[in-house]
Amino acid sequence: MARAIQLSIENVCSGRGGPFGTVIVKNNDIIAEGVNQVTLNNDPTAHAEVFAIRQACQKLGRFELKDCALYTSCEPCPMCLGAIYWARLSGVYYGNIADDAARIGLDDSFIYREILQPHSERRIPMVQMMHEEALAAFRAWEAQPNKATY
Repeated sequence: MARAIQLSIENVCSGRGGPFGTVIVKNNDIIAEGVNQVTLNNDPTAHAEVFAIRQACQKLGRFELKDCALYTSCEPCPMCLGAIYWARLSGVYYGNIADDAARIGLDDSFIYREILQPHSERRIPMVQMMHEEALAAFRAWEAQPNKATY
């Protein structure tokens, strides 16, 4: 956790990004690190957790991190939480909580509220279309004998 916090402070002081740092640990060794680079890269997905997860998966050559733990300077946002679950990390440890981030203008609570809304009532309209045509990809997936399930 100390390294994740150090990364978050260094990232702010360097002027390169927001106050978020993450490390992924396997067998008590740091195997990946990430810092927030949203504004640096003009990429809203460039969160510290996402960078660290990508780096750890590449290093280990697999998409699951079941035997790894993630340490992050702040409670993960909804996007990062989704990535954490998809990566199947064994645990998440965090320093600041979402309310701490909200107090400095980095509030993601609206996303949690939006997820609970019916599609038609969300701020960004979500409209289903071409359902039957889209199912073709799922049918092809189901028929694929050598697919990697996840």
